[in-house]
Amino acid sequence: MVTLRDILAGVASGHMPQPGAGPTIVPQPSPRDAGVIAFTAHNVIYADLDEDWIRSRLPDGDLSAPLNPPFLRELEERTGRRVSSIDLLALAAPCVGPPPIELVEVTDAAHPRVRRARRYRDDVRVWTCRGGLLVIGRGVAGRWEVAIEVDSASRGRGLGRALARASRHVSTHPLWAQIAPGNAASVRTFLAAGFVPIGAEALLVPPSRSEGMLHD
Repeated sequence: MVTLRDILAGVASGHMPQPGAGPTIVPQPSPRDAGVIAFTAHNVIYADLDEDWIRSRLPDGDLSAPLNPPFLRELEERTGRRVSSIDLLALAAPCVGPPPIELVEVTDAAHPRVRRARRYRDDVRVWTCRGGLLVIGRGVAGRWEVAIEVDSASRGRGLGRALARASRHVSTHPLWAQIAPGNAASVRTFLAAGFVPIGAEALLVPPSRSEGMLHD
């Protein structure tokens, strides 16, 4: 049986799901993670729900339906979870050599970004620099996810781009970024750092975790 981990590993290797062949429905990779990923003309739904029930809620031939409010609302009701947001999903390969800025790794940080990362990711690592923060951890299906934070006083100087680029130097694995599409500055930052958009994702999270969520 194909798993979400298999699909994401294939995407990271350059093998996108076949357009028009979906939706692909797979089990949740963990009790923590459920949701929908829309690739080009191919949706992947990862939720521990009856497959026939899922397919019965999707109009034939409507490739946009899995990320539209009516279907997501039914998923919320069926799972007892909430859609936190619909994010742009971007991917970048690791880079060789030292990062473009000096980073200091810390093992205990109380920043809200770090607290959020530890709720949603495993094996979290945190680096700081003057005016910024970089977080990497294993998220959905074990993929390595990156988040950055730039202090308000340090914005507009290219630090976000440098942090996003630095993430590719401190990781030896392909990196995934979940970015709120409305955060145009963050979208531009990650694109400038070499991240490539590969789809969109809606995460289904327990109601208590959906409050106060932060986005890249």
